[in-house]
Amino acid sequence: MTEISLEDVSNEYILKSITLTICSKELFMLLGPSGAGKTTLLKAIAGLTKYKGRIYFDREAVDDLPPEERMVGYVPQDFILFPHMTVEENIAYGLKTRRIPNSEILRRLEDLLDIFGLRHLSKRYPKDLSGGEKQRVAIARALAIQPRVLLLDEPLSNLDPETSKYVRGWLRSVIRRLGITTLWVTHDINEVEEIGDRIGIIYNGVLEQVGRIRDIFSSPKTRNVVELLGLHNTFECEAVKIDGPFAEIEFNGIKLLTVNDGASVKKILIHPQEIVVSTEKIRMVNTFEGVLQEIDENVSYARLKIRVGEVVFTSDLPIDMYRLMNLKIGKKIFINIRPRAVKCIS
Repeated sequence: MTEISLEDVSNEYILKSITLTICSKELFMLLGPSGAGKTTLLKAIAGLTKYKGRIYFDREAVDDLPPEERMVGYVPQDFILFPHMTVEENIAYGLKTRRIPNSEILRRLEDLLDIFGLRHLSKRYPKDLSGGEKQRVAIARALAIQPRVLLLDEPLSNLDPETSKYVRGWLRSVIRRLGITTLWVTHDINEVEEIGDRIGIIYNGVLEQVGRIRDIFSSPKTRNVVELLGLHNTFECEAVKIDGPFAEIEFNGIKLLTVNDGASVKKILIHPQEIVVSTEKIRMVNTFEGVLQEIDENVSYARLKIRVGEVVFTSDLPIDMYRLMNLKIGKKIFINIRPRAVKCIS
């Protein structure tokens, strides 16, 4: 398969000197908030937007090639299936425009219908498909031309949470089985943790950090990385007791029960959205009484700073729930942290 290399890729809108290498057959994830430049970077690689700098496929520059000659499979966020075509017609479209022989079109179509579990849907139109089924058709269509690389723009964003969780595991296994070099764009930290080989963090057009997720969790390089990954609750600690699959860890006088696989524990991470807040004591393990010190309201959530002894925890509370709870600074508050929500970093 194909190695992708970018050297000082910029454009006048957002991208700022992006330098990155994605290895052959790698499933690389690009994480960033809305407007960070994720989609623009995909379009630059696909040749769909103007840019400065150099892009190489297997060390050969593709900057002067039009999109159709770069052999890139690009799946936009909204899929863009042709409504007047059936599933099989949508998948075969790119092959017919390239005037591939009918026998070869049929062979590739049969393979993709089987790989993506679409054979029973082959005669249906997009209006008769679920979100997950449309997604599979869009990716199968992108792969039909046997591209050198696959570019996925937030492929799970239009799916409900339950479907998304199922599809991301399935999609990861399909991509790895096919062995195609893939750049997967997302804003969802859960996708990053479950899917990627390596990840890149992009913010305001700048590639802030690249590496394996555990390494970035352990050593974030910038404040923007801390914000994007929710690394506010990161604490140096030590394990004081290990009992089967669980470990009791301690930091700054606080003891927490966490799930442990036997590895040493030097640091823990708790995402702000994993800290449950209540005005009444929760009778569960890892429940602590604290004082609400700070509230920062956002459009979709309220960020709370809660002091427990010498430790300040950060919790992100959905804005509607926050307003219902009528929380006040200086008031007593309780927090609960599920053992599985405590991520151990060795």
